[in-house]
Amino acid sequence: MEDKSRVKMSLRNISKSYYSRKETQEAVRDVSFDVMENEFLVLLGPGQCGKTVLLNIIAGLEEPTTGKMLYEGKEFTGVNDGFGLVFQKTALMDWKTVIENVEFGLKIKHTDKQKRREIAEKYIDLVGLKGFENSYPRQLSGGMKQRTGIARAYSTNPGVLLMDEPFGALDAQTRYMMENEILRIWNEDKRTIVFVTNNIEEAVTLGDRIILLSSCPAEVKQIYVPNLPRPRDNMSPEFLAFREMIEKNTDMAL
Repeated sequence: MEDKSRVKMSLRNISKSYYSRKETQEAVRDVSFDVMENEFLVLLGPGQCGKTVLLNIIAGLEEPTTGKMLYEGKEFTGVNDGFGLVFQKTALMDWKTVIENVEFGLKIKHTDKQKRREIAEKYIDLVGLKGFENSYPRQLSGGMKQRTGIARAYSTNPGVLLMDEPFGALDAQTRYMMENEILRIWNEDKRTIVFVTNNIEEAVTLGDRIILLSSCPAEVKQIYVPNLPRPRDNMSPEFLAFREMIEKNTDMAL
């Protein structure tokens, strides 16, 4: 049974501003929340609200203007090696095969060649790409590219997986399929996941908790806990009522 009683990561009063000669642009304002061990946490907010900036701060790709972050009880700054990243644009290397892309992070860490091949094969199998190990990205569908990106992120054994609208560029049918797939993968190989989306239905489908962010600058507007059984039926009265409750608190379209 997964442990969701232990705090994995904490954000405390995180703010981010960008300065120019003429003006100050505030992207994130005084954001605080905890992320629990093995939790599927969703950050939900409208487009251009600052949620990607917030995720970049969590990843260590940007520094907050004020505030601090704790990882497993210790303050950290800079890139955290315990994090895996999956973005909307998969950033696969076109000249490398699926298995070479998945192995890449392990190669950087100087993992033994045989060991990294074993790990890569394990996660390629986990994401349902067995048989495509030697395919190149140009030979893959959008969903298969994202599966490769997820396998690559998992292969380095991250304590936290950060996902920035990973299914946003996919067609509706593929998006639904990938939502089911990431839940299957998460159930089989537990990780703490922080998942960014601007889609209310996706948030309710995936999240153990949903942190609703305001329009820019991003502030925590509300925290929701969808106590709905998994797998969630997006046409059930309970699901639709929960989605409507969130919709009433935001100007985002369904």
